[in-house]
Amino acid sequence: MREPRYASWCTALASVIGVYLITDTRDGRHYVGKADGLENIRQRWNTYAANGNGGNVELRSLDPSTFRYSLLRVFDPSTPTAEINIAESHYKLALDSRVPHGLNRN
Repeated sequence: MREPRYASWCTALASVIGVYLITDTRDGRHYVGKADGLENIRQRWNTYAANGNGGNVELRSLDPSTFRYSLLRVFDPSTPTAEINIAESHYKLALDSRVPHGLNRN
């Protein structure tokens, strides 16, 4: 997120909200998250870059250097939060990302 070679990518991430996937490459477990409201994808991923876990309990004990980030669905910033919540829930179910198989507690 801080490297100059990714500047254009960061600009693009700053203009959208959406649902993302974090995969722990050591064991394949998934965490599905979202950036919505006033927080865009870039802001959310910057939080992960700053502390390694984005405030998520299940990620705190893991090595963030093993995480792979992916965008699952991108939304326009004017998209209602309820629509983003539905998409996030769909991906949690589809990817079986809830504990005990994944890293989502909810």
